[in-house]
Amino acid sequence: MDETFFTQLNSDSLADLIGTATSSVCYAAPGIQAKPAKALVDLADKVGRELITVFLDVDENVIRMGYGEFEAIKALQRAGIRVEHIAGLRNGLIVVDGQGYSYTPTALFLEREANSNEALNAMRLTPGQASEAMARLSPASRAIALAQADTPERRQTIAAAISETQPVPLNVSTLNAISEKLNAAPPAKFDIARQVRVFHPYFQYVELSLTGAAIQKHKLAIPKVIQNIGNEKELEGRLKTTFDLIDKDASVSSKTLDAELRDIRNRFTRSLGKNHGRIIRRAALPKLEERLDELRKKIAAHQETIKKDLESVLANSKALVVSYYLPVVLEDIPDELYGIFGSPSEEEIKTWLDGTLSRAFPSAEELVSNIRLEVNFKDVTFATLNRSDFLASIQAAYPEMDWAKAYDEFRAAGEST
Repeated sequence: MDETFFTQLNSDSLADLIGTATSSVCYAAPGIQAKPAKALVDLADKVGRELITVFLDVDENVIRMGYGEFEAIKALQRAGIRVEHIAGLRNGLIVVDGQGYSYTPTALFLEREANSNEALNAMRLTPGQASEAMARLSPASRAIALAQADTPERRQTIAAAISETQPVPLNVSTLNAISEKLNAAPPAKFDIARQVRVFHPYFQYVELSLTGAAIQKHKLAIPKVIQNIGNEKELEGRLKTTFDLIDKDASVSSKTLDAELRDIRNRFTRSLGKNHGRIIRRAALPKLEERLDELRKKIAAHQETIKKDLESVLANSKALVVSYYLPVVLEDIPDELYGIFGSPSEEEIKTWLDGTLSRAFPSAEELVSNIRLEVNFKDVTFATLNRSDFLASIQAAYPEMDWAKAYDEFRAAGEST
């Protein structure tokens, strides 16, 4: 590393720095990537494992955020390098032969590691700062700092320093538990996660639909026990009889609600083609919610308005079915009715038909409560973004917007060092 004050540290430069060590290395960070870990393993026989101190936040979420690799921790463990756990550690410290840097580790879930000096994430420490940082990490690293102190004054400062962390030896059972969780639900592929996040602030998919509102389209399946009266045996099970539950001219139409939802859909969302659904700009979501809340109030008012009329319409429809089947049953009374009534009268047959149909007919309350506004949002996926026609589809849907910059960021986000 050069002597500049501000610099950039990534996996490659950390590994290179560790490779220059001749006496000791102190590494402290949330996690550790494969390259620095390999450099430490290679160094262990050269300087001695007791002169390598490693402090990590050994935690499942650290791995999932991309601060380090689980296999890198295991590599250190297999090499006999002592790893201590510091819960919540998020800053980075690297001290090689007394030369130290404080740096901000990169969470690969959020961004790729920078190359060269395109992003400055580290500050060079003075020898005194580096040794004091080691002294305040743990007794083990303080002992190394004391041994390397080159003046009585520095030795005195280091000896007086009190550890400000509570490092504990790496717990094998904790490591095994993390391994099981990561195997059950592997971490996201970070380059893919970053690419998806580029477009995440811009838009998401949305499906808007009004279900159960077209009450006039409901059909009733006539109960089989009524259907089969008077039918030939070979037709049983094959003859399907349905009945328009509500007359098409009844005053329970949802056309006004359908039209308003269609208007909302057309104003706030754009289609990416019949096979890919509709999208909405996230910036428009608050206004969309306002319009949908207004529509929900109108739906509630519609439900109250049609409920009473619907009860009358259903009662009339049932009466029509009863009057249609009554002469059919009177002409060919099924044995079931003899078993119930002995010698059934016309009134008893009518009562039986009414009761049988009542069990099959939905109630007005049931039909009205089924009227719902369905709003389903779906986030973009890597598969969606990687479609060959993705950029063209977005540009066609929103010709007013320049998506080229976002698309360039999408490609760059997938680059791995």
